[in-house]
Amino acid sequence: MSTPRIVITGIGVVSTFGVGRECFWDHVSRGVSGTRAITEFDVTGYPSQVAAPVPPVDMTAALALDGESAEGWESRADPKRYSRAALFGVIAGREAWHDAGLGVGTPGAGVIIGSGGGGIDVGEKQYRDFFTNGGKSVTPYAIAIGICGMVSSEISISLGLRGVSHVLSTGCTSSTDAIGYATALLRAGEADVMLTGGTDGCVLPGMMFGFGRMRAVSTHYNDRPEQASRPFDRGRDGFVLGEGAWMLALEREDRARARGARIYASVDGYASTCDAYHRVQMDPDGTEIVRCMETAMVKAGRAREVIGYVNYHGTSTQLNDAVEARCTRRAFGPLADRVPGSSTKSMIGHPQGASGAAGVVATALALSRGFLPPTINLTDPDPACDLDFLPITGRAATVEAALCNCLGFGSKNSALVLGAVP
Repeated sequence: MSTPRIVITGIGVVSTFGVGRECFWDHVSRGVSGTRAITEFDVTGYPSQVAAPVPPVDMTAALALDGESAEGWESRADPKRYSRAALFGVIAGREAWHDAGLGVGTPGAGVIIGSGGGGIDVGEKQYRDFFTNGGKSVTPYAIAIGICGMVSSEISISLGLRGVSHVLSTGCTSSTDAIGYATALLRAGEADVMLTGGTDGCVLPGMMFGFGRMRAVSTHYNDRPEQASRPFDRGRDGFVLGEGAWMLALEREDRARARGARIYASVDGYASTCDAYHRVQMDPDGTEIVRCMETAMVKAGRAREVIGYVNYHGTSTQLNDAVEARCTRRAFGPLADRVPGSSTKSMIGHPQGASGAAGVVATALALSRGFLPPTINLTDPDPACDLDFLPITGRAATVEAALCNCLGFGSKNSALVLGAVP
């Protein structure tokens, strides 16, 4: 019995560019930076004063779906109490579901989401009130809406989906892992269709201050925000904090074709390893990163010769970019110089647990549209990062398969292989 192929039939996005996959693709394909000076809160005295936040959005951006009652889900869900991650996730999830031609209450459907911080914005706000105002304004829903697991619940409620409703929180690899697990459930016949991806709403005072204390974020480009995220460039000095939601509708190919759904790409292979090295640093040796990439290709049944694009983790940090480049060269051997790739984070910053899904969405759109997005701000390539990173401008290309890398805190490594679908 052959293994069923799992395909992407719907995409939804909330990003630093606004709401919608077409808005996202328009900016990413043209190489537009979404980084800007932070104005949402006072960053006086913060080492880093730039980020790639989502502009103001509300539920008016959420698409109506077939099978929805006149009052919709809002009376049950109370969107006024959403965390930022839940708000972004619901909006992007409904777009992906609508794009796939699916309706409210689709039978056999579940939700698996990746999120690093979940409702961390709720926690920051409520604790601030507790410590400065005696807790007089702390909502009785603070815990319920602030926990990570509530993100998938809000999406399930919004879409009326009664299958599994899980959140994976594995740091930066959260959404890559969520997509991998959702794919496995579909292959095993445990679900007919899955809504998966990642969401994080983390451009917040505490997060910015904390990453500043870690010296992980860019500090040299406060006066030139659009240049701050520069993966693989000699002048990189840390990542730019980003946020947003990138959601996918996944189903078996036979089911998708039977109902005439549009197919963006297939999800062919997933792998995850751990360096078991350090809580915030990757092992410079990179052996487990290489094994992760190679295993994902083996599981996908794709020889490295047919991989025509790599979507890099590419955070714009000194060590990580150099290690990832070196590991990619080891994984592809003599073919490495012929494989183009790029870092989506050069344009959207680092949206934490949602970053893997952002790369998968960019890659799926690239495969389906025959165009590879660029790595912007790569004006002075680091000799330690000596691959084809598609600097500044994208490139038209027909690609059979692509590799998406995701590397995270806690020594975690995850990778997905996507395939083009005629």
